Amino acid sequence: MRGPHNIWRLVRTGATLERTGAMGVVLDAFDAPKSVRFMARLLGFPFQWLGYKGDPTMPPVTRAITALGPAYIKFGQILSTRPDVVGDEMAQQLRVLQDKLPAFAIADAKKVVESELGLPVDQTFDEFSEPIAAASIAQVHKARMKDTGEALAVKVLRPGIERAFQKDIDAFYFAAAMIEFFAPFSRRLRPKDVIAHFDGVVQGELDLRLESAAASEFAANTEGDAGFKLPRILWNFSSRRVMTMTWADGVNMGDNEALDAAGHDRREIGERVLRLFLQHALRDGYFHADMHQGNLKVAANGDIIAYDFGIMGHIDEYTRRVYAEILYGFIRRDYKRVAEVHFEAGYVPADRDVDEFARALRAVGEPIFGMDATQISMGRVLAYLFEVTERFGMETRTELILLQRTMVVVEGVARSLNPHVNMWEVAKPVVEDYIKGSIGPKAILRDLTNTLQVVARFGPRLPGLVEAALIRQSQTDSPPEKKRFWRYMLIGVIGLLLGASGVIAIDALL
Repeated sequence: MRGPHNIWRLVRTGATLERTGAMGVVLDAFDAPKSVRFMARLLGFPFQWLGYKGDPTMPPVTRAITALGPAYIKFGQILSTRPDVVGDEMAQQLRVLQDKLPAFAIADAKKVVESELGLPVDQTFDEFSEPIAAASIAQVHKARMKDTGEALAVKVLRPGIERAFQKDIDAFYFAAAMIEFFAPFSRRLRPKDVIAHFDGVVQGELDLRLESAAASEFAANTEGDAGFKLPRILWNFSSRRVMTMTWADGVNMGDNEALDAAGHDRREIGERVLRLFLQHALRDGYFHADMHQGNLKVAANGDIIAYDFGIMGHIDEYTRRVYAEILYGFIRRDYKRVAEVHFEAGYVPADRDVDEFARALRAVGEPIFGMDATQISMGRVLAYLFEVTERFGMETRTELILLQRTMVVVEGVARSLNPHVNMWEVAKPVVEDYIKGSIGPKAILRDLTNTLQVVARFGPRLPGLVEAALIRQSQTDSPPEKKRFWRYMLIGVIGLLLGASGVIAIDALL
């Protein structure tokens, strides 16, 4: 039953792309071969009259995607974080995609709130405003708590949005399978994996409990950050389709005139935005991945307030260390070390030449450092870096792509507040502090302690592991079994040595 729907949805998509003039732009962005171009044109050109017109004031691609509806808008936003898939030019167009849709009726929003919370809206809130913002998945209302008078923001999912998204996602999977079948060259871009990533992001945003949890974790991580605060989640008034938080009262960070009128120091705020983002990414490994002006305000006391936690980025500790060393190497213009870090991390195949790679990195860095200091962009460095590493066989790492994209956005925010901000001067102390804390003696002791904890958990099992290895070794003398035997023995010896060294180190500290 889904096949005809998927085909029809693709026909309507192709017709809209043709009608808005976006088809050629999309095919060029993917460098599609003649066979794919012919099929795409055949799918859309004869049915142009079925396609949506869209807003003629928008660029073709954003016009088509906006006309196709919420799932396509959200998909465009996700693709804007993947320049490795759609190219830099297309990613730039998608990055400014307007995530604005007509609001649904306040009466429908109240029905959702009452159904989810089990309480009449009038008994819960003294005020419940008309929608103040409407996006592809949800809209926001300003409310006031009846008991306390506290100002709140209530986010409500669009009625029926889950079913609508599922229909389009099914069509996306169908399209990805068709593309891989008819265009084998596209498999290196992993269309099915891209759709699966999109599906995962959307499923997370369709459950506002997950966004509430993300906001709560982010708040716990950043509780001690001076000059930064987040709205507080009201868990008793939040659910799968409703998210209630305290109202973020302040000046929008994109309004420079209002910031000046309020007496805020835009230069200091711009530097703080960049510094906070780097701290969150490096220190916590958990960062706001949609940190544009529309999601940032400045409170009366100068605090930066962030909200909308639908897209968050996560980087594991090892990757954070690698990323910091790469960034620090560029700051010091030590390209050989940057190259070595890539090889040590396994990002670049070991059969490539490290000196040749270092020279390629120098070609990336030196022209940028020849610019005026205020024009140097860390986002640009990372973008160029990914181009070089791709040529040397590095596989795409989604988490770093998201980090690079967010870095570009945060740089844009900082420069909009102060065009003369020196990104490297602001970033250097943050990166240096992280390097000292993650690679110095304290970090070594911390890693040793963590290793000892793992060994302690497996300690009682080590004799059994060794005994099992001895039994298997006695049953066969084949080379693979011998290797496995000595591996088990090596684990046991390493465990004993680590345990002993740990005891000595802790005893010395005490």
